Parts: sequence; C-alpha cells; structure tokens
Amino acid sequence: MDSVMVENGKRRIEWAERDMQVLRQVRLQFEKDQPLKGKVLAAVLHVTAETANLVRTLKSAGAEVYLAASNPLSTQDDVATALNETYGIPTFAKKGESTEEFFSHIETLISKRPSLTMDDGADLVSTIHTKHPELLVNMLGGTEETTTGVIRLRAMHKDGALKMPVVAVNDAKTKNMFDNRYGTGQSTLDGIIRATDTLIAGKTFVVAGYGWCGKGLAMRARGMGANVIVTEIDAVKALEAAMDGFSVTAMDRAAVVGDIFCTVTGNKHVIREEHFRAMKDGAIVCNSGHFDVEVDVSALKKLASSSRTQVRQNVDEYIVNDKKIYLLAEGRLVNLAAAEGHPASVMDMSFSTQALACAWLAVQKEKLAPAVYEVTDEIENMVASLKLASMGLTIDTLTPEQKEYLASWQEGT
Repeated sequence: MDSVMVENGKRRIEWAERDMQVLRQVRLQFEKDQPLKGKVLAAVLHVTAETANLVRTLKSAGAEVYLAASNPLSTQDDVATALNETYGIPTFAKKGESTEEFFSHIETLISKRPSLTMDDGADLVSTIHTKHPELLVNMLGGTEETTTGVIRLRAMHKDGALKMPVVAVNDAKTKNMFDNRYGTGQSTLDGIIRATDTLIAGKTFVVAGYGWCGKGLAMRARGMGANVIVTEIDAVKALEAAMDGFSVTAMDRAAVVGDIFCTVTGNKHVIREEHFRAMKDGAIVCNSGHFDVEVDVSALKKLASSSRTQVRQNVDEYIVNDKKIYLLAEGRLVNLAAAEGHPASVMDMSFSTQALACAWLAVQKEKLAPAVYEVTDEIENMVASLKLASMGLTIDTLTPEQKEYLASWQEGT
C-alpha cells in the first residue's frame, strides 16, 4: 500500500466534500433510513474525488458498493487507492488503463451480481443486457448520468431491448441545467488551458453542439475573450445560439477559420477528414462529449504524414498537408483527462439527485416496468431547496390569494 497516495487521495476527497453540502445532508438521512440496506450496487463512473463522496453516501445507505471507471483516462489514482484502503469501497480503476482492462473491471462488477446500477455512458447496463441477461430478473433498476448514455438507453427501449427500469438523471433540471452547463463550461476550458497553456482571448473558438454543455462552453469561452462560432444540426438550437450572440455556421466553414475546436454533441465523427484538411496550422482539437468518437481520430492518423505523441502532457501533434494539428487527450474527455472534471459544488447537485434516484428505485413497492424514467419533481425540488439553503439564499412562497388565482379559470383581465 502506498501510504502517501492514500493520504493524498483522502485529502482530495475531504476537500471536495467541503463543497458538497447537499450530498452531506442526503448522507445523514441515508444513515438514518438505510434505503439501500442489503442491496448490491455496481457503479461505472468517473473515479474522482466528487464520485468518492457519492459512493460513500451510497455505502452509508446500507449498500454493498463496487466502483469501476467509466473512462480509461479520467481516474484519479490517489482517490481510487483511498477508496480501497481507507473507505472500504472496492474500486477497480487506474488512469491509462487499456480497453481490455476497462471491460475486465466492468465484468468484475457484474460478477458481484448487482441489483442496482449507476452508469456514465451505459456501458454497464449494455454489457449486462448483451452478456449477462440472467441478472436482469432480479434487477431493481439503474441510473444514467450522461446525455450519451440516455440516448443509448432510449434507443434500447425503442427497440424493445431494455429489460430494466433506468432513471435518466442526466435529464433532471438539477443536473443538466447546472452540471452540463456550468460544470462542463468551466472544466472543459480548464482542461484546454492546462494541456496547452494557450491564451483564449482573441482566438476563434469553435463549439460543436449547442445543448446544455455547448451553451456552457460557448458562454465561458466568450467570457474569456474568444470569438465563438457554434456549429449545429438542429435548426432551433442554431437559432438560439445566433440570438445568444454567437456566430453560427457549418463545420466545413468553421474548420477554415478556427483556432480551437471542441465537440460536445454526443454524436460520431463530428470533426472528420474533410475538416482536418481545411484546418489552419496550429489548430487545437478536443472533445468534451462522453465517448471518444466525436473526433475521428483514426482519420487524423491516416491523413498525417508524421506525428509525435505527448509534445506536452495530453497533447499529440499531427502533420497534415504541412500543417500542425494538435489533438488533446487522445480525443477523450478533455475536462477529465487533462483536468479534474467539474467543480465539487456543481457535482453536489448531480450526485445528490443520483443518490436519491437510486434510493427511489430501491424502495418501490412493486417492480417497475422496463423503461427510461424521469427524476421525480419531489427529488428535483428537494435538491434545489437544499442547495439554496446551503448558499444562504431564500425564495418567496405563494400567498393564499395567489394559489387561488392560479387554480382558478374564472378570473381573467
């Protein structure tokens, strides 16, 4: 055991907990109510200090918790070590693990025969369905915290392939309006700056996708002085970006003028061969979507006449038509591979919603039908109210007269 690594991980976890006051309140309630008592829970999530506080909370609820990484490059090794050695939560993850190790760790979790799952990209749920369907009989349900994962699960449900209930935590207002927007916006820029030490001000910054993540990233990049261009396939979102004051164009045009490119779409090959060919010398390319498919890295490698890995930490250089293109974090999540992910204070809401949704699944009197479920209004309001209280903020309440007015149809102009 590396005692220094354990201590570093413990300090990191404690520092994150300082900004996770809502989750602390949930943990105190869980310790009292024990909603997950006797349940085996498998979680495939980014192994960070914030996640450590989530799984500690789940353990306090009585669950037998097992954790593995949801991305080969996002694990904080000191946190994983501390979870194993100090907190007694079996954690199977290491930064830089191979694809084989990644799926081996998922198989290890499945071997524990979980009745509850937590997923970040739906790899755990999809593996159970395709390779271990016998476990679905006793499955109470799962939660999914990414846009990409929810898309996969809805596709499974549409095809009749989903055989368990899953709560789309990603779609909760207390998650996507804050975690996706403010968390992704800040942490993605943090990853780009740490990797490249580039000045954002004055650069042409291309954001692919204008969902909540894209909105947050575009807003933060503009706030640091960038000229932001948004690319989209959705006419309504493109119009919204334009009315938010951003330039909007197609990627083939943006590729010619962009200095920095970041994908946040949840789709495949958003930046591909024709875009690499058009890019200027010194272009920086990265991804902040969950899977490493948004940037067509294989096409970049084929195009390149030569390449150098790790010209800086998390930066690979490719020569295309005598121009240098810099790929960050191998096309994986730049905010986690090159930085530390979202700040703890915003993950406080996401993980509180996640924990409460898991408890909601566990205490249902009757087994839920296979489907993708929304987070309940009760959970949303509880998390938001606790967060406001932790910030020292108060809001108004309806007067009896206002309640009567809203419930009436007779009174008009």
